[in-house]
Parts: sequence; structure tokens; C-alpha cells
Amino acid sequence: MQWLKERGIACVAESVLNSEEIDKTVARLVVATWNDGYAQGYAECSHHVGSALKVDWDTRRSATYGVNTNAALAAMKTEFNNLQLPVMDLINVALHSDDHVAQLKEIFPDGEDEDEDLA
Repeated sequence: MQWLKERGIACVAESVLNSEEIDKTVARLVVATWNDGYAQGYAECSHHVGSALKVDWDTRRSATYGVNTNAALAAMKTEFNNLQLPVMDLINVALHSDDHVAQLKEIFPDGEDEDEDLA
């Protein structure tokens, strides 16, 4: 249990936070958020300019013209919320075993144990 307290919990957190799946999904979520914010900001600004100048503002120049950025953002939020990490499946199996610490040590080998074996 000492290993779990001193090293195991940090290993689990690092494996989740440093996972490629999280990195890629968060990057796509950031892009979808930026696109949706840009589209909404452009539409609002266009509306104000049109109202102030009493003209119909042509929004076809917007980079997001005709794109449903809100739906794209909603889809990315759903993808993020449903993200499955392979390491979490391994951890879940380990936590349901009789010796969960030994199982976790197999998933996250500690260099100190290898050094002790060489001595």
C-alpha cells in the first residue's frame, strides 16, 4: 500500500493526463470551441454593423459561413465526455483483482524494483 500511496496514484494520474487520446481529443475540442466562438462573434458583429449602418452585411466571407459550428462543438463535447482510455481499462481490471497493488505494479513498473533485482 505504501507504493500505491507514494507512486501508484501518481502513475495513474500521469498515464491519464499524458495519454495521446486525451491530447488529440482536447486539441480537436479547442479547435471546435474556437470555430464556434469565431462564428458567433462574427455573426454578432455583422448584426451590429448592419444595424448601425442600416445595410445588409454580407457574411459569406466568414471562414465559418454555412458551417454548423454549434453542432460540431456539441459533437466534440460528446466525444470528450465518452472518451475511453485503454489504460483505464487495465486499471479497472487491476482494482477488481484480489491483489490490486501487484496488478498496478505490473501496469506501472517501478525502476526501483528493477534496481533491487540487480543487487
